Amino acid sequence: MTVLNTPKPDWMTEDVELLADASGRLFESEYVPHYERWEEQGAFDRSAWTMAGEAGLLCAEIPEEYGGAGGSFAHDAIITHQITNTGIDGFGLPLHNAIVAPYILHYGSEEQRKRWLPKLASGELIGAIAMTEPGAGSDLQAVRTTAKRDGNHYKINGQKTFITNGILADLIIVVTKTDVSAGAKGTSLFVVETNEVEGFERGRNLDKIGLKSNDTAELFFNDVRVPADALLGPEEGQGFIHLMEQLPQERLLIAVQAMGRIERALKLTLEYVREREVFGSKVLDFQNTQFTLAECKTEATIAKVFVDTCIGQLLRGELDATTASMAKYWVTDLQCKIIDQCLQLHGGNGYMNEYPIARMYRDARVERIYGGTNEIMKVLISRSL
Repeated sequence: MTVLNTPKPDWMTEDVELLADASGRLFESEYVPHYERWEEQGAFDRSAWTMAGEAGLLCAEIPEEYGGAGGSFAHDAIITHQITNTGIDGFGLPLHNAIVAPYILHYGSEEQRKRWLPKLASGELIGAIAMTEPGAGSDLQAVRTTAKRDGNHYKINGQKTFITNGILADLIIVVTKTDVSAGAKGTSLFVVETNEVEGFERGRNLDKIGLKSNDTAELFFNDVRVPADALLGPEEGQGFIHLMEQLPQERLLIAVQAMGRIERALKLTLEYVREREVFGSKVLDFQNTQFTLAECKTEATIAKVFVDTCIGQLLRGELDATTASMAKYWVTDLQCKIIDQCLQLHGGNGYMNEYPIARMYRDARVERIYGGTNEIMKVLISRSL
């Protein structure tokens, strides 16, 4: 049940609603009880991934012929929304589903699709994408990892950091330079199966402010030899184009995550202020509480209508990079604002880790950074003026 009363979008079909209900119940019953342990160990159990695969929650928008559920981004969006709405924010499924798998579907050869997508759909393989480097974050043209042709193979050398799913992933799309003199036109993507190569090393599971259960790692490629058919796409130099084509979906996905967390923050806070008493009155009875939550609900409603509209645009092939950037930056900024106000209404309890709002406060902050910082989003938006 949501605290917002927004019109049902056209893409919220009966099967999407059923998926929302089924995935929400599965996460509540089988994932939430283990979440504290996963937070402590810094990663989900691998069995959580195979369970998602068995439930049909992996690769929801991948055609059935490749092992997926044959759905659309609407199905991945609703699964993603349920992840943050049930409070298992560290689950790296959204990236696996809506970022990694689509690269293989859209740019892979038929042989590559048949080789990798069924294993991603079952959870046998966990996916990651390695873009960020110590010296290259939002500026993907500054990537220094190289892939040099060596007979029927390529040798990959370089370092990546802040890689989501980095500890568990055994299929990684690696952003490289195949021609260091060609700028963006020298960028190529390679699929590395980590169990099939030598010279690949994982660094530490990074100690982050939040999202503790999401394994985030440094990755090292030291003369990693991959076969020539590990190149994603028909030829070298197409990687930057592919990245730019997929970034709108990635950025909308982040907005979807933020929206789920906003709704959860409001729901939990309403429950709290209805029960908590101060000076003999419920916290909700104070005008300050009512006004604060009225503002939060209004802004959250605007955000949800916008996000739902963007999802519809994406499904119709109409979502442009500017609008996706608006969604990513504005909804994640709003998320942090609303969660901060909700935490304040919890008083001292809001600062205690035993209350979900405290974890949400930590977990939300990174979404203004990853997928391109919100400052970069504003740069991109400004180019449309």
